[in-house]
Amino acid sequence: MKPHLLKIALNPEHSFNVRYDIVPHFYDKWHYHHEVELVYIIKGTGLQFIGDEIYRWKPGDMLLIGSNLPHLWRSDEEFLLPDSLEKVEAIVVHFLPSCFGADFFSLPEHQEINRLLNQSKKAFRIQDACRDLVADKLFQLLKASKSKRTILLLDILSDLADSPLKKPVLDKESDFINQPSEMDRLNNIYQYILNNFTEEVSLDQAAQIAHLTPPAFCRYFKTRTRKTFSRFLLELRTAHAAKLLTESSKTVAEICYESGFNNFSNFNRHFKNIIGRTPLEHRKFFRVL
Repeated sequence: MKPHLLKIALNPEHSFNVRYDIVPHFYDKWHYHHEVELVYIIKGTGLQFIGDEIYRWKPGDMLLIGSNLPHLWRSDEEFLLPDSLEKVEAIVVHFLPSCFGADFFSLPEHQEINRLLNQSKKAFRIQDACRDLVADKLFQLLKASKSKRTILLLDILSDLADSPLKKPVLDKESDFINQPSEMDRLNNIYQYILNNFTEEVSLDQAAQIAHLTPPAFCRYFKTRTRKTFSRFLLELRTAHAAKLLTESSKTVAEICYESGFNNFSNFNRHFKNIIGRTPLEHRKFFRVL
């Protein structure tokens, strides 16, 4: 898999980058960067791919994404419309593991942080009290200057390292291969799927975009994503259906067809298999919360 290498702009007066983004939508290309990323979502909703996982992001989500781990943000449709006034908001920190010196995190006092950074190659979702504590310090970090910036970042990393309230996104560390010849191929495939998954998605068209025959494309896609093309579509459509079930009053049947499924009984079966609840159980669960 060859995602796009994203260059993170760095102020020459700073050793790491922190910013408050208010933008129409997040960066939606399959990409990676050498910097570790800590992101706290304040406003907006959408889909995110991290490695071979697909999940929905929403306000209050916090993620730690390790160096060189491919990921893609996809804001929901209301943020992508040309005349939309909606904005997404997030605090984003990018830092190289070597930003304080090549051996800084190898010091005995930083063993737990060093372990956290190594394990972040599987990414973490930060939850509950730890998320709230770190969010408060991220707001402080936005205003901090000079050595206070360094102290706050180390304090945040220490909180993350010590807390059990973080959940790995991936089962194992990403082993995606970066080959220059595949710079844009998977990006083009993803954009085609994301733009069409609620309607008809053609295997032949996806294969044509990848410049492969359909059988070769199926092998290519599974090798790069660890999922079959059909499974990837199922998970994407199910994630979209789950959003509609919690945010709209449409019937389950309407949501089934609006999410790209063409068989109601298959929709119920696949939804329960992926989400762990039937569509009706999922809707009732979130209405109780």
